[in-house]
Amino acid sequence: MAILKIKKIHPDAKLPKYAKEGDAGLDVVAIGREIKDKYIEYKTGLALEVPEGHVCLIFPRSSISKKDLVLCNSVGVLDSGYRGELILRFNKFGEEIYEIGERVGQIMILPYPSVEIKEVDELEDSSRGDGGFGSTGI
Repeated sequence: MAILKIKKIHPDAKLPKYAKEGDAGLDVVAIGREIKDKYIEYKTGLALEVPEGHVCLIFPRSSISKKDLVLCNSVGVLDSGYRGELILRFNKFGEEIYEIGERVGQIMILPYPSVEIKEVDELEDSSRGDGGFGSTGI
């Protein structure tokens, strides 16, 4: 099992935790926020040491459907070399936002493969070919 080291960089920070047994994502709690004209940044007060060969993926929670927010980068990527604060940035489209102390997102720590890049002149054929954007049906 990989170990995720977490440093509280603010005394009010809450460690991420699974809401229920079997959950894939660890919920993260907002301890502060900065509201801009078009977006909101939620501070967690946490810095992570993601294990080498792993990535921390940052997702919105399902409760986002009750808010006027969209996670700016859809899925955030926190690489193993980053040691700054975990911050979630949302575009805002109305007045319904998360409050301080609420769970504002979830993180997953996943291993990833390293790949070798090889430039080629041709790619092998596949049954899908170059069909994109809904080409496999609705």
